Amino acid sequence: YYRDVKPIFDARCAGCHSAGGVAPFSLEGPDAAVPWAPLIKRAVVERTMPPWPADGACADYVGDRSLSEQQIQTIAAWVDGGAAVGDPAEEGPPLDRPSSPELERVDRTLEMPVEYTPQAGPDDYRCFVIDWPEESARYVTGFGVRPGEERIVHHVIAFIAAPEMVADVEALDAADPGPGYPCFGGPGIRPRWLGGWVPGGGSLTFPAGTGTRIEPGSKLVVQVHYNTLTAGKLPDRSAIDVMLESSVDREGSTQPWTNPAWLTGDAMTIPAFEADVVHRWGAQPTRALAGGAPIELHIAGLHMHTLGKRARLEIERADGSSECVLDIPRWDFHWQGSYTLAQPKVLRPGDTLSLECHWDNTPENQPIIDGKPRVPGDVVWGEGTNDEMCLGTFYMTEL
Repeated sequence: YYRDVKPIFDARCAGCHSAGGVAPFSLEGPDAAVPWAPLIKRAVVERTMPPWPADGACADYVGDRSLSEQQIQTIAAWVDGGAAVGDPAEEGPPLDRPSSPELERVDRTLEMPVEYTPQAGPDDYRCFVIDWPEESARYVTGFGVRPGEERIVHHVIAFIAAPEMVADVEALDAADPGPGYPCFGGPGIRPRWLGGWVPGGGSLTFPAGTGTRIEPGSKLVVQVHYNTLTAGKLPDRSAIDVMLESSVDREGSTQPWTNPAWLTGDAMTIPAFEADVVHRWGAQPTRALAGGAPIELHIAGLHMHTLGKRARLEIERADGSSECVLDIPRWDFHWQGSYTLAQPKVLRPGDTLSLECHWDNTPENQPIIDGKPRVPGDVVWGEGTNDEMCLGTFYMTEL
């Protein structure tokens, strides 16, 4: 343990698997880790832990938490050899940890309006409406989250509700008697994304000289995913931190990317009992979003619901070549996030950004509802638990 696996656990696992962390058990020390050895081996060999769904063969990302093949083999050999503790004096040298950056400064901390205790379990998705306090247009150049109760906060996504959306989002909030409102599939409106957070992910600073503009009179809608399986239903009052500027060199924006035809009717039907349903679409973002000017993609994400199997964002170049932006080969609804590209991708006029999603709608892949697997039925686009999505997101700037 001390010589071979402790350095790996400390660098890649302890961010969540620590006393008071969101993970169900600690890996801090042999007494905590050894009893879980068989489960640890299975999780790392299957690459379900540490959670890093993005395929590194697609692109390089900042803060990659995944294990190397050698690290996986080291952990597996330790387990197969009896999970020996070894001599603390022979502890291996510490490994570099994935970058978990902090904001250079915090200009505003915006807290949930009131404390909330999850009602559903083990997963509760709740949206909270937060006033945007600035009296003039400002640019968010950095974003972070302060989870109030780290043992249950699984992920956080912040959306921007522009002034013209405020009445709709306030109506959603008022319709539920408790704090906030339920929002499994999304916030119930079509806002712009601001940023997301997962345990161990650190804060997000947008590329230098860029930022996301927020108008006065806007609201923030903050979706919190609570998981109460380990710690139970505990009260939480999380907050977000933002770094602000009055002007930036290039305005950035997080764009949703999907086929508009999928949003209504049955254009994105996922038939019942089919194991690999595929929908694919592409368009030219320079034409749709930048008036024909080249753009840079800095951060990318993908979103489906519980029937999702895998998803991919890919650039199809005008010259016939292709370039992967983000590939999630094993979709897990509860481990979704955004990925900052180590080098931004440039899209020029004539380049297409394609989106492809796969779903499994067989009986073996149904969500559990009231203790029983749901009976498969045809599924289309929607925000509810019985619906699906195929959505890409990316933070872009014009060149």
